[in-house]
Amino acid sequence: MLHEYDVAIIGGGLVGGSLACALASTKLKVALIEAVPTVAAQHPSYDERVIALSLGSQRIFEAMGLWPDMAPEAEPILQVHVSERGQCGIARLDHAEEGVAALGAVVPARAMGVAIRVALDHADNLELLCPARLIAHRVRGDGMDLEIEMGGETRHLRTRLLVAADGGDSAIRERLGLKAREHAYGQDAIITTVTPDRPRTGVAFERFTDSGPLALLPMTGGRYSVVWTCREHETADLLALPDSEFLARLQDRFGYRLGRLTQAAPRRAYPLRLRLIRAPVQERLVLIGNAAHSLHPVAGQGFNLGLRDVAALAEVLALCAVAGVDPGAAATLSDYARWRGRDQAGTASLTDALARLFVIPWAPVRFVRGAGLLGLDLLPCARHRLARRFMGLGGPLPHLARGLALPALEHPHD
Repeated sequence: MLHEYDVAIIGGGLVGGSLACALASTKLKVALIEAVPTVAAQHPSYDERVIALSLGSQRIFEAMGLWPDMAPEAEPILQVHVSERGQCGIARLDHAEEGVAALGAVVPARAMGVAIRVALDHADNLELLCPARLIAHRVRGDGMDLEIEMGGETRHLRTRLLVAADGGDSAIRERLGLKAREHAYGQDAIITTVTPDRPRTGVAFERFTDSGPLALLPMTGGRYSVVWTCREHETADLLALPDSEFLARLQDRFGYRLGRLTQAAPRRAYPLRLRLIRAPVQERLVLIGNAAHSLHPVAGQGFNLGLRDVAALAEVLALCAVAGVDPGAAATLSDYARWRGRDQAGTASLTDALARLFVIPWAPVRFVRGAGLLGLDLLPCARHRLARRFMGLGGPLPHLARGLALPALEHPHD
């Protein structure tokens, strides 16, 4: 039996699930194909993984009706404090100066996942195929034929558009051998949670060090999520340290702006690299999220960039549904590609430049960095531009990123 859809999404994680939720208000018939079985929501843990959402991303979830389920566990970001270890320059971004309630929020990935799953359960136009795995795909005529394995059986699907949201290790991307701009940083990100004895409500910290940036993100309950960038050869030692010695090393790197750091959670490490797919739009295929771009975690832009992919693609597809246009047609996908190309390339270049610039040890470069941070703190217009960028409010915004429902317009940029 052949099952037919307008859009098939491979990957039911936060990005793929968000796209399915966004399309729930359209007339498009959607299949969401996820390899990992859905499990019951876990109870909150001290060291649970969190994501720093920009204000633009928060507005996307608000427009989709998901934010009320996330908000009780979100910690607003009211101020961002940027500094460099060993230098006097400091820059601060403040919500009051930007005229917004918060610059963004730190939200547990678990809470986001629960909100998405609840919404998907009520999506009448969606069929969730889980656990299921894509075996093969092939463009044929005005659609794409898919072969999936589910429950020990092979199923045949046909879709007008295939969306790859299957993460940084995207099997679809690897199968197609798509070219990418890639760079390995020779760094790992060590993730943990700590509790300071003098927490500062709503204040996030980005501290640049000689081994890479160190971020402390405020969480509920006075906790802070730590993202410590270190050199690859340092990782094993830092993971093996007793908690007391690890906290002492972290304290030396960060300082005492939050008082004494205590209660280190178990640590995890992830290798860091830049990967930007040169052509994330192919014939009847779009790659979004980490399948299309993986960034250095400096400034916390990775997931937010993927969610902007979701908002833009959802708007283009919603307009197709209203107009009765083929969602996988070349003209449709070129609209999306033009809309997203500049943001994807610009955000990747910005994070790459920051990651490289702040580890150069030469004294003249360090002086320029310190002067740059000081100048940023003294120039309101420069702070405003940077804040808008990091809040995900720069450039042409999809309706969802403005907190608005998907439109029924003639052109996606109206």
